[in-house]
Amino acid sequence: MAKAEMGSDSEAEKTAQKEKDKKKLAGLAPIAKPLAGKKLCKRTLKLVRHAAEHKCLKRGVKEVVKSIRRGNKGLCVIAGNISPIDVITHVPILCEESDIPYIYVPSKEDLANAGTTKRPTCCVLVLTKPTKGELGQEEQEKLKAEYDQVTSDVTGLANSMF
Repeated sequence: MAKAEMGSDSEAEKTAQKEKDKKKLAGLAPIAKPLAGKKLCKRTLKLVRHAAEHKCLKRGVKEVVKSIRRGNKGLCVIAGNISPIDVITHVPILCEESDIPYIYVPSKEDLANAGTTKRPTCCVLVLTKPTKGELGQEEQEKLKAEYDQVTSDVTGLANSMF
């Protein structure tokens, strides 16, 4: 009897999670393409979290734009549920001009959590090396491998769109 109740709990949780996902997708901007799927989104947010731990992350539109204009390379992760959308419409264009891969994720809240900030974040730029100081060789290689994996997936997704 207890097992049956536990099963119904997990069913209720699954339905609640599906409702949350639907709400996230309902608030998406029409320009949010290429949008990361569930698996790629999870991998991308994990990369953002690791980059934040190693100080290889630029947060917010202003910092990201400044970094791109200075010639820094990386992966741009943009939240898809930004309102008003005009705040970030120029970021993908800048990325394309600088040959920087970019991907949209469904939620700015999730992006902020991955970037270790409480404030919702419009976009982040994952850099391959920290702006100040140096990383250990092993950590650098691990971050680079994860970065390369996500970047290749993002590039593949972007190429399949056009």
